[in-house]
Amino acid sequence: MSMHEVPQYQYLLWPTVIALRDLGGSGSIEEIVEKVLEQGDYSEEQQSVLHKDGPNTEIEYRLAWARTYLKGMGLANNSQRGVWSLTDEGRSVTESGLEPRRQQYLASLRERRKASSEDASDADGSEPDELTWQERLLDVLMKMSPGAFERLAQRLLREAGFVSATVTGRSGDGGIDGLGVYRMSLVSFPVFFQCKRYVGSVGSGAVRDFRGAMAGRGDKGLLITTGTFTADAKAEATRDGAPPLDLIDGGRLCELLKQYDLGIRTTTRIVEDIEIISDFFDDF
Repeated sequence: MSMHEVPQYQYLLWPTVIALRDLGGSGSIEEIVEKVLEQGDYSEEQQSVLHKDGPNTEIEYRLAWARTYLKGMGLANNSQRGVWSLTDEGRSVTESGLEPRRQQYLASLRERRKASSEDASDADGSEPDELTWQERLLDVLMKMSPGAFERLAQRLLREAGFVSATVTGRSGDGGIDGLGVYRMSLVSFPVFFQCKRYVGSVGSGAVRDFRGAMAGRGDKGLLITTGTFTADAKAEATRDGAPPLDLIDGGRLCELLKQYDLGIRTTTRIVEDIEIISDFFDDF
């Protein structure tokens, strides 16, 4: 598929606003992306177009720019935990009101570039200067051997509370890479898992194949990938009448590795923003 078939970021501004409204005014990046893809009825082919060599898809990349522009336009904010929320203006803005705001924001960016000698990103969505930590981590994961990636998934499951986790990875297993036992209070149950080092989007076919490999052996499955899952894949994972599968995409995988300090070292820095309230001193 050619790049022009994926909407430019400016055409994703309104779908992002609508997605946030439908999510109750706030949502995680994963929730926003899923809602936009669901409402936009994008094909699996469109969702699989990579941004350059990956690991992100082009539509995810452009949705990231859409969120950035909504923030610059005063319509959205994001927290340190990556939760995006609409401002009061974002909750009331109309579709026709977006383009004038975007043009105002672009004009302000041009003015700032004139006033600064530092290089700035292109206002029409050029490449950011630095990769995010998630992108750097996914790049490292993609360089691992398949066996090493399976063992990393095994370690992650143990850290997450599985009482046992065994990598099988044998030919003839139909794509099942391992089996873990998860204990919840007084009960425990087996969970089959599959690991896919993948650049781009995993489609519904991979979900069906994994479920088929589990048939007659168990009804709990975990599919882990460095890529993303298409909307159809997510729908297939929770389809009525079929054993539900849990999906962990690249973004969630990064957060889990960070949560359990697996190859991630987090250093907390406190930054103070100090504001002088002049009116306070007028009362003395």
